[in-house]
Amino acid sequence: MFFLLQRLNMSNYKEKFSTLLWLEEIHAEIELKEYNMSGITLKRNGNLLILEIPGLAEGRPSLYAGDKLILKTQEYSGHVIEYISYVIEVHEEDVTLKLNPEFEQTYNFEPLDVEFTYNRTTSRRCHFALEQVIHLGVKVLFPEEIILQSPQVTGNWNHAQDTRNDEQSTTKNRKTVKDLTKHAIKERHVGAEDLPGVAAFAAEMSDVVNEMQISNARDKEFFNPVLNENQKLAVKRILSGDCRPLPYVLFGPPGTGKTVTIIEAVLQVHCALPDSRILVCAPSNSAADLVCLRLHESKVLRPAAMVRVNATCRFEETIIDAIKPYCKDGEDIWKASRFRIIITTCSSAGLFYQIGLRVGHFTHVFVDEAGQASEPECLIPLGLISDISGQIILAGDPMQLGPVIKSRLAMAYGLNVSMLERLMLRPVYLRDENAFGACGAYNPLLVTKLVKNYRSHAALLALPSRLFYHKELEVCADPKVVTLLLGWEKLPKKGFPLIFHGMRGNEVREGRSPSWFNPAEAVQAMRYCCLLTRSVSSQVSASDIGVITPYRKQVEKIKILLQNVDLMDIKVGSVEEFQGQEYLVIIISTVRSSEDGFEDDRYFLGFLSNSKRFNVAITRPKALLIVLGNPHVLVHDPCFGALLEYSITNGVYTGCNLPPELQSLQTSGSMVVAPPSLCCPAVPGSSGP
Repeated sequence: MFFLLQRLNMSNYKEKFSTLLWLEEIHAEIELKEYNMSGITLKRNGNLLILEIPGLAEGRPSLYAGDKLILKTQEYSGHVIEYISYVIEVHEEDVTLKLNPEFEQTYNFEPLDVEFTYNRTTSRRCHFALEQVIHLGVKVLFPEEIILQSPQVTGNWNHAQDTRNDEQSTTKNRKTVKDLTKHAIKERHVGAEDLPGVAAFAAEMSDVVNEMQISNARDKEFFNPVLNENQKLAVKRILSGDCRPLPYVLFGPPGTGKTVTIIEAVLQVHCALPDSRILVCAPSNSAADLVCLRLHESKVLRPAAMVRVNATCRFEETIIDAIKPYCKDGEDIWKASRFRIIITTCSSAGLFYQIGLRVGHFTHVFVDEAGQASEPECLIPLGLISDISGQIILAGDPMQLGPVIKSRLAMAYGLNVSMLERLMLRPVYLRDENAFGACGAYNPLLVTKLVKNYRSHAALLALPSRLFYHKELEVCADPKVVTLLLGWEKLPKKGFPLIFHGMRGNEVREGRSPSWFNPAEAVQAMRYCCLLTRSVSSQVSASDIGVITPYRKQVEKIKILLQNVDLMDIKVGSVEEFQGQEYLVIIISTVRSSEDGFEDDRYFLGFLSNSKRFNVAITRPKALLIVLGNPHVLVHDPCFGALLEYSITNGVYTGCNLPPELQSLQTSGSMVVAPPSLCCPAVPGSSGP
């Protein structure tokens, strides 16, 4: 086990990840056995049977659609009958089960024992992918140098000369193209130790692309004509594939239109490279469905060009109608493998190994939401690409939530670090603070960072931009949307759509439940929901509001309160349930309020002491953010402490007295620099995660 302590490298890669996967499996199996139930009665919902599982909503146990449960009759005369059931749907603390039709019809509320089983499908595919990964080698897994390849597409993007460019500019462009061609022919090697060379060459390339491909490109060359410059640049980089097989990273902070960019890139590759075979994956069904839906809505593809491959255990009831036609052909894996665009989850990509699909079958592999997949899970689709000419595109945000890992041991040794995040720490992917200018600090050959945010008001974007994105995010949201609540009468400061409501409530547990709740915060969250939905000036409906809180018991309490005031359409859930979503208004209830035990901040803050959760939570709102919490507790967390300071200095803190270390801010009258004005046009449909 000594290799677990070693830094990940090619020689220990397979052994280390394989061991971490086993640690995660062992933890999952042990955990599941603790949740076995005895003498349980199923409920009915029409023809379907429902199993109620207390604690399910908090992941105790963690169940997903397709998981198998064994139901056992209680022992009579030494005999026990076992029935195999499958989870169709998970909702709060109930799961809908699929069983033998005869059992479903004849079940008469007899008591049953329930045994949970661990679904090894994804883990088994991860192990297999690790066996195959050797062909990817150092070039993909531990890239150290850039080897420029001949562009996959030439001419299509450069022939359109804008009439505004004078002859001198045209001559300069031709000379630069000639120089770059020489670079490509020589297959210039740029090592990690030669960062000045990387900077100079990348800057040269960036200048050329900006000059030739952005300024000179006509919008009609893009299927989506309203893409911004960075989105267009990313598409062109992907289409050119200068550095393949090194993974190309599309770094998409919240609301910057990452998925829109992926859609455009897939369409361009499909149309410009007739021999291309494209595999598009994501860690979840919902993310894969979104890609399929957006490609369908583009109206560019012929029906026979694209297929959506689902896991065999996925039920049709969970698939939206618009993409069902694409799923039919995906039921036959042999037939699906012949489509040029295949969309599936990272795990279900393993189905293609089972039919013996050869390595190198796919020319392009896109992994959307790559930051949410563990590295072994990401390897499943990558194992089917050529290590010579194949192109890998990883799209995501390493500053948002990563893969869900339950084993603390596996987490301690790195299973919770996505491939996207690990690669972006490699020298060739690192941000160079002294090169490329404010928006191009990454090597543009390998990384495009999207910076135009189409979701949030400037006041809401300023803090996460400073904390997580080098102050580079630009406010491009629709002013009509994000300014809707600037005149709301309950704002501490008119024109500034943020409220930090300090509350020194009590954190409480019920019975044997491990989950915390805070009655005072729950009531205050309900009050704000009522004020917003019933104010004449606010124009907010229940479906415009999201309430985020880290503890399931607090979710339950807030939902009961909202039900009592007829506001059931307000979504209440954990941060994980809100990643990738956006709401006009977000209310955050932090819950923890005990002011004892400061010697162990991570313990008493619980789920709050996680910068990625914080980032996701505060970047969901478009027009208003309301935070409920105890400042005497939250000041000990770097992120919430920064939010407190930001709120106080901008005059939007209200509520209980502040801790001594913050009182000087309140009296000094100091103000933070005003965030940038709303200056950019909105890109329709581009405010995805």
